[in-house]
Amino acid sequence: MTRIALIHALSHSVAPINEAFARDWPEAVRMNLLDDSLSADLAREGKGLDAAMHERFQRLAQYAVDTGARGILFTCSAFGPCIEAVARRHAGIPVLKPNEAMIDEVAQGQGRLGLIATFAPTLASMPPEFAQGTALELALAEGALDALNAGDTQRHDALIAAQAAALRERGCTRLALAQFSMARARAACEAASGLPVLTTVDSAVRALRRRSA
Repeated sequence: MTRIALIHALSHSVAPINEAFARDWPEAVRMNLLDDSLSADLAREGKGLDAAMHERFQRLAQYAVDTGARGILFTCSAFGPCIEAVARRHAGIPVLKPNEAMIDEVAQGQGRLGLIATFAPTLASMPPEFAQGTALELALAEGALDALNAGDTQRHDALIAAQAAALRERGCTRLALAQFSMARARAACEAASGLPVLTTVDSAVRALRRRSA
């Protein structure tokens, strides 16, 4: 059986990706590594992705490989260069950034894409990752992340779904949810918009399964 390491910097990411694996690739053996100090330290210390942060990612990855992991998925999008450095060092196995697989799937489709986020900086950092020429409409589901943090998952999903419906009215023909924590709202978005909805979580599982075969 294939062992996949899931490395998290936010606790909100743990459940969505594990649920996707249980549904779409139950044969995979999952290991979860959570270091919620990564995001906190990045925000607090203001040093950016310095050498010390790179070394922390290398240590996490090496630990995962030492346990027999045949693939690694990092689930927090704020650490792209650190993840890319891990991928170079461990080139013999798939090492994915959280958005990577979904962005690849977007490039294979056509039509205007509505990208929804619950964390405003994501709408600044993520669009440049898409292929040049991708027609994008951006939407922030304001208040959704606060609702999730407060445990109000119904409000979280409803606020995201409202943006999905609005993006359809703005001419979008497909939608993408930008963060792992948003995957739970996929069905609500499909119901509200009638459009196909991609999530970073589902795309990542598909890519790892294909590349780890």
